[in-house]
Amino acid sequence: MNKNIAHLLYNYLIELGMSESLARYINLVGLFLAMLIVVGLLDYIIKKVIRKTSILFARKTKTNLDDIAITNKLPRLLAHIFPLLLAIELIPVVFTDFAYLGSMALKFGNIIAIILILNITKSILRSVRDYLKTLPRYNDKPIDSYIQVFMIIGWILTIMTIFAIITDTTIWKFITALGAASAVLLLLFKDSILGLVASIQVSMNDMVRIGDWITFDKYGADGDLIEINLATVKVQNFDKTITTIPTYALITDSFKNWRGMQESGGRRIKRALIIKQKNIKFLNSAEIEKLKKIQLITNYLNSRNEKILTYNQENNIDKTLLLNGQNLTNIGVFRKYIESYLSNHSALNTNMTMMTRQLEPTPQGIPIEVYVFSSDKRWKNYEYIMSDIFDHLLAAVSYFDLEVFELPTSLQKS
Repeated sequence: MNKNIAHLLYNYLIELGMSESLARYINLVGLFLAMLIVVGLLDYIIKKVIRKTSILFARKTKTNLDDIAITNKLPRLLAHIFPLLLAIELIPVVFTDFAYLGSMALKFGNIIAIILILNITKSILRSVRDYLKTLPRYNDKPIDSYIQVFMIIGWILTIMTIFAIITDTTIWKFITALGAASAVLLLLFKDSILGLVASIQVSMNDMVRIGDWITFDKYGADGDLIEINLATVKVQNFDKTITTIPTYALITDSFKNWRGMQESGGRRIKRALIIKQKNIKFLNSAEIEKLKKIQLITNYLNSRNEKILTYNQENNIDKTLLLNGQNLTNIGVFRKYIESYLSNHSALNTNMTMMTRQLEPTPQGIPIEVYVFSSDKRWKNYEYIMSDIFDHLLAAVSYFDLEVFELPTSLQKS
């Protein structure tokens, strides 16, 4: 039946007296053009029908998954399936008198079908990826990495299948032959394999999420993580530049993730004033009375000074020399003033660690370190709070007869 249909034009040309050879070629061209017209028209009609149907369906549904599928051209790709299958069925009819050309055309048609399947798979995966990104619980997950893994597998299977079609071998024989080249493949896909392992570990251990603020000194990254792929991680720095980091570096190198701070009740302030050692002294009664005018430490000085006087009297301490017995020092009172000032600061979280401590002496002086947490974690506000605190403390130092260390900038001329 197929042969009779395939030879309709051929038989007509023979009846007209044309040579068999020329009639075959004209018959081939005619059948080929007819196939292209039929397949083209069918593809156009199906594409229009599926497009209109999918748009109507998308408008009626509440979910946006179908809208995303249309954006990723899934209906358009599905429309090519039936016309392509029809073309593959018609190839033996069109090339009925040309077995070799028919075999080549059939292989080409099968290859096109494999590529179409790959594109449909890619469109489905992209639609799933885009849909998951619209869900809040997946916003911080490395979805791109998993999609890329499936696409790599898809490309490998596609290439192997195409090669098997071209060489007329089964895919299993081709896979067996690849065993000898496995070392070369591992070398070629080293970064992808490392990236895959890193992506899995990063996701399972919840090391980073999309939107995390990370600092990666080795790569000069300091900003928000905006993308996690199979091979690379993208960080948008605070100066709006983009730093690209290999994914496997997240598990092989050290980096800082600020998520813990952002999820906590405050952002840490850890900074010190370096006080000149030569200005540190014991306080006499007149100096203590003068410092009592500072309201934040009035109660402290009253209670503490009373205890010191009681102790010195009970133990018959000779106070003609200020060193004897218990005494207040200007740096100690200043430290207490800082504690009182910080505990009354409205921008600090009093439920978290709040400490003023004296660090080990240095050649420059005695560091007095402030260790507190600001309630506001936003960068600009955090910097303002920290500056406000140290503006005040720097201005307050002189009230305790203390000085902050500075390197000399020039020599005074006499």
